[in-house]
Amino acid sequence: MREFFSKNRENLLDKMSVGDMAVFFAGTSPQSTADSHYKFRPDKNFYYLTGTTRESFILVLMKLEDKTETVIFVEKPDYDIEKWVGRKLTKDQVTEISGIENVQYLSGFENWLTRTIYTSKYDRIFLDLARMSFNGETTAAMKFAEDLKKNFPEMTLKNVHKFMCELRMIKSDFEVEEIKKAINLTKNGLEQVMKNLKPGKYEYTAEAEFQYSIRKNGADTNAFDTIAASGGNAVILHYVENNNIMEEDTLILMDLGAQYKQYASDITRTYPVNGKFTDRQKEIYNIVLKANEEVIKMMKPGLAFSELNKKCTEVLTKGLMDIGLIKEEKEISKYYYHGVSHFMGLDVHDIGFRDAVIAPGMIFTVEPGLYIAEENIGIRIEDDILITETGYENLSKDIIKSVEDIEKFMA
Repeated sequence: MREFFSKNRENLLDKMSVGDMAVFFAGTSPQSTADSHYKFRPDKNFYYLTGTTRESFILVLMKLEDKTETVIFVEKPDYDIEKWVGRKLTKDQVTEISGIENVQYLSGFENWLTRTIYTSKYDRIFLDLARMSFNGETTAAMKFAEDLKKNFPEMTLKNVHKFMCELRMIKSDFEVEEIKKAINLTKNGLEQVMKNLKPGKYEYTAEAEFQYSIRKNGADTNAFDTIAASGGNAVILHYVENNNIMEEDTLILMDLGAQYKQYASDITRTYPVNGKFTDRQKEIYNIVLKANEEVIKMMKPGLAFSELNKKCTEVLTKGLMDIGLIKEEKEISKYYYHGVSHFMGLDVHDIGFRDAVIAPGMIFTVEPGLYIAEENIGIRIEDDILITETGYENLSKDIIKSVEDIEKFMA
């Protein structure tokens, strides 16, 4: 594995110019309440370049005319603290994981940085300054950027996000195998859910069945908070309360995924709570399933990403017009109000360019849905698709999704 992380650093350095430095932060776990903190999840760019999953680490990559250099700064082991919070990684352990030979302690980072800038020929610093929204959270990199502007005004600051998108959009064989393992854990978890679905239970029991299965079989954790939305709750795209009773003759939409060795899966299946679809549920379900299958079939290198949602909307619109639920094409937005696809990898919504042309090595979700609030029906079917040299591979093809297969399994 260390060769994988070393290669990723080499690839990033190849994109950098002479005189460039790049600084990455692992992040820290935010406080939840009092002296409690949320479970730590490493910054995925940091993990991609180091393989480490510990808080507070800092990575620096440097490129000069005659050399490149990599330094990682880590927490210093302290036995008195470790008695409370667990063992820190030693320098040797960090090298073993990451392949980085130059390992230093965090306490020396600021002095090291000042000395390096003062005595060397670096004039640009790349930071991960990606922001999801205009008023989004201020990250460690953004705070660091403010300090750099104040203390080193001669340095030019640049955003490394474009480079990281270019690298992470294309998955290596190693990454594909990790994602396949995450998907298989998700498959087993969904089968556990189907075996135990029953009217009268709470939605959170389905969530718990999935959680138990994936953790028992080796998942790190959930890739994201499980959506277990029954009945009318399923028309809410990000419903996560999961606290309603599942009623007779309703569906439950399960949008979930296991995370394995930091890699995500993202699958949605919609099941009849009592094991049998009603005729109306079956009618709507098969429209969504057709959209799922038609979009997947068109996926290949060279296709514009935007074409996927065009095809999905076309199939869903025709299906609803055929059954008389809508009369005009523009009415589809009442029942389908999200995109059909996104990149997937280390992050569930992985980084990448939405105006990209599809290329081998990319992994996308395909997730059409229909949400009919007046009938308390919400249906989404989602698969994870790898783009190959000649077309695609459905990585989640073994997770059953036809009406017949679902009813047979649940019987």
